[in-house]
Amino acid sequence: MSETNAVKALKEQILMDPKPGIAKLSEDVIKSADAFCEGYKPFLDYSRTERDAVKYSIELAQKAGFVEFDPAKQYKAGDRVYVNNRDKALMLAVIGTKGVREGAQLAIAHIDSPRIDLKPNPLYEANGLALFKTHYYGGIRKYQWLAMPLALHGVVCKKDGTSVEVRFGDDDSEPCLCITDLLPHLAYEQVEKPLRKAFSGEDLNVIVGSRPYSNDDESELVKLNVMYILNKKYGITEDDFLSAELCLVPTYKTRDVGFDGGLMGGYGHDDRCCAYPALMAAIDAKTPEKTAITVLCDKEETGSDGNTGMQSDFLRYFITDLAKMDGVEGHHAISKSKCLSADVNAAFDPTYASCFEAKNSSYINEGVVISKYTGHGGKGGTSDASAEYMGEVRAMLENNNILWQVGELGRVDLGGGGTIAKYIANMNVDVVDLGVPVLSMHAPFELISKVDIYMAYRAFSAFFA
Repeated sequence: MSETNAVKALKEQILMDPKPGIAKLSEDVIKSADAFCEGYKPFLDYSRTERDAVKYSIELAQKAGFVEFDPAKQYKAGDRVYVNNRDKALMLAVIGTKGVREGAQLAIAHIDSPRIDLKPNPLYEANGLALFKTHYYGGIRKYQWLAMPLALHGVVCKKDGTSVEVRFGDDDSEPCLCITDLLPHLAYEQVEKPLRKAFSGEDLNVIVGSRPYSNDDESELVKLNVMYILNKKYGITEDDFLSAELCLVPTYKTRDVGFDGGLMGGYGHDDRCCAYPALMAAIDAKTPEKTAITVLCDKEETGSDGNTGMQSDFLRYFITDLAKMDGVEGHHAISKSKCLSADVNAAFDPTYASCFEAKNSSYINEGVVISKYTGHGGKGGTSDASAEYMGEVRAMLENNNILWQVGELGRVDLGGGGTIAKYIANMNVDVVDLGVPVLSMHAPFELISKVDIYMAYRAFSAFFA
């Protein structure tokens, strides 16, 4: 063997093989990815809020034979159950041949996304316009939400105990709502300010009406007309806003992006592009060895607090109920469980390359991304998966020919973020983040690769097998 060939052989033996990503996939795999995404698009378009996502997911689950969980019943291998937590979080389980005696396999994604919520007293009139006051939800860049069509989604709970679902502005036949922007001719002072101060949360007021109810000599007739329309359509009065959850979300539909259509643009990829493949992996699961559980949780974008967020005990209680059926202690079943925290990471963007460290970033079309840790600066606020668990997940992916990569969220001391992984780790569960790389994360129109979301589905399916 020549010296050149010997060096080449040694490199192949001990150096990491540069991953060509999508280039090494067959045409059949790419077609499968495209087909998978045709089911994802209507899920994303409908699931603008966590309530929407739960409703849509339950319909899919019920069609696949899932029934509502009853802790008083005994379940056998292959049974399929779900738990609806207050219409804002959802758990689906396929009972394994070993139940949860040796732990469960957990795939956990969040179904809330950054948006703009209404304040408890939102409606007012000023200078012939009716507007809503708002309070933004999660980490938005405020300027991205100006001068774009918005829809109103949510629920209003009335004094008589009844509730009404609100979905207004999605249909092309309906009006939409909008937050105005300042024209450039008058924005000289604004553009001199730092971006953080140029746009105030209190200024994210939404135009909701412009015509008065009548020509009577009364005040606030535009506001009255808006309330009349809402009363006629939904049967609500102004004081019903006090017990409502109403959210402003973009109206546009998910679109293929690029001349080749290899990307998808839409609202809420973070984190529904992980929630959908985790959901479908549970729906498509056969009878696993260990019980397979997909969790779709709420409130991740605001810290995972509350009874539908992952700092709640709802998952712990569910596994404890399953463990009781298997005759084992709940904390033993939880401690033996394994988890994929199904959350996105920031894809390398060549336009903003200075914000990334190229060697340790995730890339579009290179597969599902594993993030060993998240956090900020010196790994603050993260669980940091063990080498042993990283090796286990890596072997699973490679043994199933799943395209994958590793990635951090931006340069050290610049980037960083948080996921639900640390809350699962605090339950004494092995966990690592595994999800889809996203461009324009937290924008109203995010981009992902069809290949990457399909690889996420295959990863969750292999994890449940």
